[in-house]
Amino acid sequence: MTRRFAFILAVLAAGAALGGLTGHVGELLGGPLYLPAMIALQVVGLYGSTQAIDLRAVRRDLGTIVAAVTVGVVVKAALITAVMVALFPHPASLVLGIAMAQIDPLSVAALQRGPRLSRRGRALLLAWASFDDPVTSLLTVYVAALASAASGGSVLGLGGPGSWAADLAANLTLAGVALLIEWTVRRRLRRWPAFLVRCVLLTGVAVIAVAQVWVLAAALAGLVVRPRWPGRPHAVDRFLGRATGAALLLATALLGFILSAGVSPWAGLVLGTAAFGVHAVVSLPLTRRQAPSDRVPMALAQQNGITAIVLALLLEPAFGGTVAIVAPAVLVTNLLHLAANAWHGRSARRPDVSAVPRGGRFERDADLVPEVVQ
Repeated sequence: MTRRFAFILAVLAAGAALGGLTGHVGELLGGPLYLPAMIALQVVGLYGSTQAIDLRAVRRDLGTIVAAVTVGVVVKAALITAVMVALFPHPASLVLGIAMAQIDPLSVAALQRGPRLSRRGRALLLAWASFDDPVTSLLTVYVAALASAASGGSVLGLGGPGSWAADLAANLTLAGVALLIEWTVRRRLRRWPAFLVRCVLLTGVAVIAVAQVWVLAAALAGLVVRPRWPGRPHAVDRFLGRATGAALLLATALLGFILSAGVSPWAGLVLGTAAFGVHAVVSLPLTRRQAPSDRVPMALAQQNGITAIVLALLLEPAFGGTVAIVAPAVLVTNLLHLAANAWHGRSARRPDVSAVPRGGRFERDADLVPEVVQ
């Protein structure tokens, strides 16, 4: 995890160095391909997060997941936004809290090999992180459109709430068509024909999602449209994992490029700290039915990655200075995550001295370390 974080920092620094040398930040933001490219990166990230969800494993905690990605996301976004608006009264503050409210599924996936969470806890956290990405993406875009419209601007061509309802209906319609085609494929086709039709369907959904900014449809498609190479069922998953990782690196490099124009370290520090702290507060009541050993790691799970980065890149043309705040905020949340989880890991391994019989010793290692379900 630390090596991965260091590599991403190196990519960010390289992007910043290139931006400082060329000085073409304004030309990049005003270019005709900038917004379509950012939407494409967002589509890749959202599909990559939802297609990795094991739907059978999350049924047990479906209520918790639904609460986390609806009420939990809204409460987190509202609290973070309240802090930013109070300390930094700027139109961009209305959307910064939402952009940072989600948990990065790529970073969560990197934790799945660790022993700190039970199998159920790992499944719940990964599903939570994957599902809250499309919710925060939609909230960010719609609230940004509202904030921009109040000042006479426009974000991604969205109008008022009436157009939002139509946009949401279009997303659900496209996802519904994809589900219907997938259902037909499962009933009528086998092996190679099914694989090819799913690939064509997925490509079509992605193209439409990018052209129309229907990112929710791409995320929902990840739940049902999952091509599987005959004889090599995990080949597509590995390809998608690499594609999502490449999208993260490209987005990070672009973030650094724009960051070369200036940085707001204090606002970023406040935003990152607020995002990490608010998640811990909101997580505890949401996970009250989970095992006690899982609740603390989940409360310390806030990380930000590709979704927060891409949302910052999307918002930068309409809200100048967004990248200057979000970039250091992402750094702060991830550093807090590493430090807090390292502390918790050491605390979990520390023996309970009060449990040692007077004058005696522990008889086996199980007395020192709580049992972890693998």
